[in-house]
Amino acid sequence: MVTIDRVETLLLDLPTIRPHQLSMTTMQGQTLMIVRIYCSDGSVGIGEGTTIGGLAYGAESPEGMKLAIDTYFSPLLLGQRADDVSQLMQRLQLAIRDNRFAKSAVETALYDALGHRRNLPVSELLGGRICDRLPVAWTLASGDTAKDIDEAEAMLSMRRHRIFKLKIGKRTVAEDVAHVAAIKKALGDRGAVRVDINMAWSELDARYGIPALADVGCELVEQPVASAAALKRLSGKYPIAVMADESLVGPESAFALAQAEAADVFAIKIEQSGGLRAAQKVAAIAEAAHIELYGGTMLEGSIGTVASAHAFSTFHALEWGTELFGPLLLTEDIVTTPLIYKDFELQVPQGAGLGIALDEERVQFFNREQRKKSVILAAVK
Repeated sequence: MVTIDRVETLLLDLPTIRPHQLSMTTMQGQTLMIVRIYCSDGSVGIGEGTTIGGLAYGAESPEGMKLAIDTYFSPLLLGQRADDVSQLMQRLQLAIRDNRFAKSAVETALYDALGHRRNLPVSELLGGRICDRLPVAWTLASGDTAKDIDEAEAMLSMRRHRIFKLKIGKRTVAEDVAHVAAIKKALGDRGAVRVDINMAWSELDARYGIPALADVGCELVEQPVASAAALKRLSGKYPIAVMADESLVGPESAFALAQAEAADVFAIKIEQSGGLRAAQKVAAIAEAAHIELYGGTMLEGSIGTVASAHAFSTFHALEWGTELFGPLLLTEDIVTTPLIYKDFELQVPQGAGLGIALDEERVQFFNREQRKKSVILAAVK
C-alpha cells in the first residue's frame, strides 16, 4: 500500500515579460504556490496554486494557499492511501470549506503522483483525452493600443496565437470600444478579437458597450458585469457571445447559471472550479445545457497550465478554444522542458502524470524563502 509521507509547499516569485493590466489591478510579476506530495514508494506529485494579482481577483492568494495546506490539508493527507485520490479529495471537502484553489493544487499533485505510479498521463486518469492539441488565445493587456497591435502582429508572425483577448474596463466605455476597434481594424480577418471586462462595467455601461463592441467586430465579451442576474439580462440580447467567468465558481454555480440561461459560454478554470474533477463536472453541466466552452486560465505557470490542458483535453468540445498562455507571460520557466506552443496550439504532454519535471535549480533560485535567506546572509557578511 502506497501512502503519503510528506507534503511540501513553496512560494516562487517570477517576473513577467511586461506589466499585465486588468480592470482591478496591474500585475508586475507572478507568484506560484507549488505543492509537492511525497509518497512511500518514492513517487512525487506536483501541483500549483496561482491567483491574479494576489488578493485583487478573489479570496485566495498564493500565501494563503500555502498556509492552508501546511496547517489544515497536510494532517488530513499524511499516512493516507495515495492511490485513493477521489476519497482523499472527499476527505478534504468534508473537513475544509471552500479553498477551491488550494484543493485544485493538491488534487493535481495527487493525480501527478498516481500517473507516475501507473505510467499514465493525468488525462487518462480523468477518463481519456479527446484531443492532443488545444487552440490558445493570447491576452493583450499592456493598456496601450499601439503596443497591443505590435504584440498581436508578432504573435501572428510566429504562428503562436491568432485569437486575441483584450483586457478592458479601466477607461470609459467609449475609450475601451475605440481601443478594441483600432486593434480589430489593424488585424482584420487574420485575428479574432474578444474582450474581458472582469466585472468592471455597470449594467448600463454594458447595455451601451456590448452592442458597440459587436459593431466593431468583437466576437465575445467576458464577464462584463459582476452579478449573475445582470449577466442573464444581457445574454442573448446582442449579436455577440456573453461569457461567464468570475460568476462560475464550481458545479453548483454552473448549474444555477445554466438554469437561469445567464451565459452563452462558460470560461472553465480548474482552480476556480475547485479542481480537475470539478472542472469536468462544470463541463458536463454546460454540455447538457447547450452552453459552449472556453478553457480559462488564472495565469498559471507550466504546472497549472499543463494540469488544465490535461483536464480540457477530456472535454467533448471547446468551441472557443483555451487561454492557456500563462507560461509565455513569464520571463523564466521552472520546468526542464518548456511546453510546446506551435501553429496556434498547445501540445498536451504525453508522458506519465503531468508529463513535465521541475528544474530544481530554477525552483530554488525563485524560492521566496531561499531568497530571504540569501538576503540575510549577505547582510551578515
